[in-house]
Amino acid sequence: MKSINGHDTDLATFAGGCFWCMIAPFANMPGVDKVISGYTGGYKENPTYKEVCSGTTGHYEAIQITFKPSICPYDRLLGVYWRQIDPTDEGGQFQDRGASYRTAIFYHSESQKQKAEASKKALEESSRFRRPIVTDILPAKYFYPAEEAHQNYHQKNQLHYDLYRSGSGRDDFIKHYWKQS
Repeated sequence: MKSINGHDTDLATFAGGCFWCMIAPFANMPGVDKVISGYTGGYKENPTYKEVCSGTTGHYEAIQITFKPSICPYDRLLGVYWRQIDPTDEGGQFQDRGASYRTAIFYHSESQKQKAEASKKALEESSRFRRPIVTDILPAKYFYPAEEAHQNYHQKNQLHYDLYRSGSGRDDFIKHYWKQS
């Protein structure tokens, strides 16, 4: 992609339910330059949060990560991604229901596609989950940044974010399946 401080950068795009909950796990990783909330995968240009949540745009809530593969390989991002979601839920994520909250990996290259498919297969073969893995692996489409209020929400509105996240069931799920606190 482009060079930042002598390092080439790339993009990774993941949908994992509420985008507020997806930024923090990636934001402070070495080699990650930027993580933004937004919408992708649909057909409506410049959608708003309200439109996406209404289910009329075809978009997913997603995050887009700008990263340096020489410092943070794509495989590492995939590993973090799988540990943030319920990959067996085709109706949304945790308390957030509907098409805009489904999970998906949007690949930006053939290499990313192959790595995403291999990581999904490895997760399926691990027998960690009793139900099938339903996370889609799709070609990246245009990514529309979400409104400013949704960017870095976990920092701007920490109390509300913490209450939302713990109340959603996401943290309990992660702790149960991945033994993380």
